[in-house]
Amino acid sequence: MKLFLSPGVVFFIGLALSGLVQAQTARDQLDRFSEGLETLYANFDQRVVGPDGITQDSSSGKVWLSRPHLFRWEYGGEFPELVVADGKNVWIYDEVLEQVTVKDQELAAVDSPLSVLTDPGRLDEEFDVSEAGETDEWQLLELRPKNSEADFDRILLGLRDDSLQLMVVEDAFGLRTEITFLLLQRNPQIDAELFTFEPPESADVIGEFQR
Repeated sequence: MKLFLSPGVVFFIGLALSGLVQAQTARDQLDRFSEGLETLYANFDQRVVGPDGITQDSSSGKVWLSRPHLFRWEYGGEFPELVVADGKNVWIYDEVLEQVTVKDQELAAVDSPLSVLTDPGRLDEEFDVSEAGETDEWQLLELRPKNSEADFDRILLGLRDDSLQLMVVEDAFGLRTEITFLLLQRNPQIDAELFTFEPPESADVIGEFQR
């Protein structure tokens, strides 16, 4: 099971994965990381945990981001998947099923976690934001959506040294998706072709795309 991340989700992660100065609170660290970030590359590990605490799925991959609306997530492993946002559409390609799902990027971002964080100044308009304590590894920040129709209950961010190292998304059914970020590169040069997608001729395409 893969977690679909909207343009806002992905760019928020990009904003959070940087910094050199230790902040006093998780929110301080979150505010620091947005400054000057235009592009981002990172590896990630993802784990989906059910209500019973049993891991349902695990995968790893790579992510590229470019402000404000472009992203590419590549999931490897037994069930490879590709998610690309080109500024107009979000393409989700399941290689095993040979199936492509396409969504209008603007509409897809509306109900997705962290979608407003392409504009970090709107964070408090869309979420109740609070400090959630500390672990041995991270300072934690909790985001709860003000929109009662959101398809997730809360997001926890684990920050250290002004760097987002963990993002956890929890839904109303007790499903927990944990994403750990590794080998971050801040503001690398990225080939624009990474943010384009052409469905393979053999793939079934579900949905309509914007030209």
